Amino acid sequence: MRETDLDGVLVVTGTGTEIGKTVTTAALAAVAREAGRSVAVLKPAQTGVAPGAPGDVAEVRRLAGGTVTGCELARFPEPLAPATAARRARMQPVGPQQVAEAVERLAVSHDLVLVEGAGGLLVHYDAAGTTLADAARLLDAPALVVAAAGLGTLNATQLTAEALRVRGLRCRGVVIGAWPDAPDLAARCNLEDLPVAAGAPVLGVIPQGAGALPPAGFRAAAGRWLAPELGGTWSAPVPTTARTTL
Repeated sequence: MRETDLDGVLVVTGTGTEIGKTVTTAALAAVAREAGRSVAVLKPAQTGVAPGAPGDVAEVRRLAGGTVTGCELARFPEPLAPATAARRARMQPVGPQQVAEAVERLAVSHDLVLVEGAGGLLVHYDAAGTTLADAARLLDAPALVVAAAGLGTLNATQLTAEALRVRGLRCRGVVIGAWPDAPDLAARCNLEDLPVAAGAPVLGVIPQGAGALPPAGFRAAAGRWLAPELGGTWSAPVPTTARTTL
C-alpha cells in the first residue's frame, strides 16, 4: 500500500489473538470500497471454525459489503495455531508460497488485497515454522499491526515491529483494535507512546464493539476510525506532554 492511496497488498497482523484484526480488516475494506476500489480479503488459514460455518472472511464481507471478494486457503477445526491445528487434523498446512501465489492471483483483478493473519506475526503455519512474515517477504508487502489499547501493549507492539524490521519488512503503522468508551490512563498514554514503540505511526482506533454495529452503520462510520493514509479522516490527538530528548 502506497503512502496516500488504497492500492496494492497489505498484510494485517496483530500483537496477539482476539486483538481486533478482523474488524480492522473490515474497516479497511469498507473504506477502500467507499473510495471506489475493488477489494479482496485473503485468510490463509482459518482455525477453530467448523466446515460450512462463517469464518473471519465471511465477517469481513458482512461488515464491509458483499462486493468484497473473500478467499480462504485452509480451514482447521480446532482453535489452535495453524501448524498445530493442521497436524492434529491430519491435514495439509498452508505454506508462504501458497499464500503469495493466491495474493498474486487476486491482485490481478483487485486494487487492494488484504491478507489477514492468524494470531500474531510469528505464529507457525507449518512444521517448518514458517510464518505470515515469510509470506509478506515473498510479496514484498508492508504490514499493518493491530494492537491492544491498554497496559502491556507497548512491549507487544515493539516486539512485533522489531520482528518485522529484522526480516526486512516495513511496519505500515499501528491500529488500535478495540478502543474503550472510557479509556484509562494507560490507554490514553499508549496512544502517544505507541508510535515510539512501533517506529511507525498510529493510523487509527477502532471503537470497542464496532463489529456489533449493523453493517450499514459500520460502513458509514469506518472512515472516521482510520487515518488519511488508510483512506479515512481520523487524526491522532495532539500530545499532552512534551518529550525530553537527551
